[in-house]
This record gives sequence, structure tokens and C-alpha cells, in this order.
Amino acid sequence: MMDLSTTYMGIELRNPLVHSASPLAEDLDNIRRMEDEGVAAIVMHSLFEEQLRQETRELYYHLTHGTESYAESLSYFPEPEAYSLGPEEYLEHIQAAKSVVSIPIIGSLNGHSAGGWTDYAKRIEQAGADALELNIYFLPTHPGVTGAEIEDTHLEILKSVKTSVSIPVAVKVSPFFSAMANMAKKMDDAGADGLVLFNRFYQPDIDLENLEVIPNVLLSTPQAMRLPLRWIAILYGHVKASLAATSGIHTAQDVLKMLMAGASVTMLCSVLLMSGIGTIKTVLEDMRVWMEKNEYDSIHLMQGSMSHRRCENPSAFERANYMRALTQYR
Repeated sequence: MMDLSTTYMGIELRNPLVHSASPLAEDLDNIRRMEDEGVAAIVMHSLFEEQLRQETRELYYHLTHGTESYAESLSYFPEPEAYSLGPEEYLEHIQAAKSVVSIPIIGSLNGHSAGGWTDYAKRIEQAGADALELNIYFLPTHPGVTGAEIEDTHLEILKSVKTSVSIPVAVKVSPFFSAMANMAKKMDDAGADGLVLFNRFYQPDIDLENLEVIPNVLLSTPQAMRLPLRWIAILYGHVKASLAATSGIHTAQDVLKMLMAGASVTMLCSVLLMSGIGTIKTVLEDMRVWMEKNEYDSIHLMQGSMSHRRCENPSAFERANYMRALTQYR
């Protein structure tokens, strides 16, 4: 019997297909259907640091409004820094999701600083999440900010969250570190249970009619998988953390390639938004057909088989491949 099971951050999964953080997870019916179609785990939509800060400010305003007339009443309330209350709906949604499906539910926090994350990470764990994904979106715009400071910010966030929860913690990694392998090793040493490669930084656009900068989300294409494919293959065997592939995974072939590179799981987002949740079942069926045809009885037999350390030509992942690609292009 064919075995599609895999292990991600110490969690046993029935197959390597994981729903990546997206609006689909905001609806319980979608969550139920994704489980029915075969997805092995669901990363919830992200809770943003800005949401936590906004609710803290609103709470502090309502607690202190009018107390200038009765100064003694201030002593009943904690300082705003010590009272971090995030959106209750997010916690309730995790609890509801856990009640309607049996597959693992992974919380997602999106931010850029250490403040406020630790307490809410605890609350997400208490709500029943099986793991937590840190989506660190940090765009340094000041010329005085150094690469070392950016790395330190990531490590500070990771360490503070790891000390506050007992569930596994993954970091959704940016592809823009100057020394990717070194940074991955630092996060591994800091306790990351998983590394999700890579975070997609959505770029703004300019509205020529209204002359304003506007948000613009472009869903991924299969070409986007090349970058995480290369780095998962390079990192496989060099870090203890599980490697998760995201960006550009649309077909069973994409999933199989990522597994061979060394991924423990592959995350689906854009393809589900474009083609529907039913794509999950199609991908799983196509995987089984290919594995049967090529005599693979399990995912474990192929995992890492084409990684940098195992493939016959490891230079294909390095500079030699760049030279070869350019000289052979016609």
C-alpha cells in the first residue's frame, strides 16, 4: 500500500499537502472541505501585529477615557504595555476550526518586531493550535539599518516566542538574506522547528489615474517555485528543522520535485484561490499515479533524493548551473 505520510515539525501528517495562510481559512466550511479533499494540515490566515497594536490602543482609550476627573480610578487598570489583548475572533476561530476537523491547525502571526507577539503566541497555543508559523515581514527602508540588525530582529522574535510556547514554531523565511544558509542555521540553532521557504513580499503598484500608491496582489505562477526548490535542496541535511516549500506549487509534479529536493511538506495557496479547493484531490491522485508508475512506495523513499548533498551533480544548484544555463540557451 502506498504511504504518502510525512512528518512536519514532529507532527505526523497523512500526506505532504498543507494549506498555506490565505483567506480560505477564514471560513469554517472551507476548512471542512479542505480536510475532505485530503489536505493534511491548515495554516490559518495571519493575525497581523498592527491588529494587536490597534486593539491595545482602543482598549487603553476606553479604559482611561474620562478618568482625568477621577485620578484614583487609574490604579485599577494596568499600563497599556502590560495589557496586550488581541482580536478575540482569531482565537475563537482557531477553537472552532479545531472542533470541526481532525487535521492539525497551525496559527499564523505576521509582524516585524518582538513586542506583543509573545503573549499572543501563548493565547494561540491555549486556543488549541497544534503549531505556530511566524510570518516575519520586515522591510528596512532606513539606510542606517544593517543586515546584522535585520538578522538579530528575526532571531529575537523567534527566541521570545519559543520561550513562551511549547507547540512547534516555524519561521516563514525571506529570500533576501545575503547569506541564506548561515541565517537558516542561526534560526535552526535558535530553536526553529520548521523553516518555510519563502515568504512572498507583495509589491505595491502606482495608480496612474489617481496618482497614488496602491496594494496589488499577484498570485504565484509555477515559475516561482524555482527559488525555494534550490534552497531547500541546499539546506537539506544541514539543519534539523523541517523544511516547508511554498510559492509556485500548483501540480503534483511541483510537489514531487520539492519532496525530492528535501521538503517535508509543500504548501498550496494560489492554486486553490485560482482553481478551487478541489485541486487538492487532483494533486494527490496525480501524485499516486506518478509514484506507482515510478515504483515509489512512500514519500520517505524520495525525500531529499535530489538534494544538494545527494544528487550526482551538486554543482547544478550552484554557479556552474548559472553558466551552463546562459551558454546553452537558444
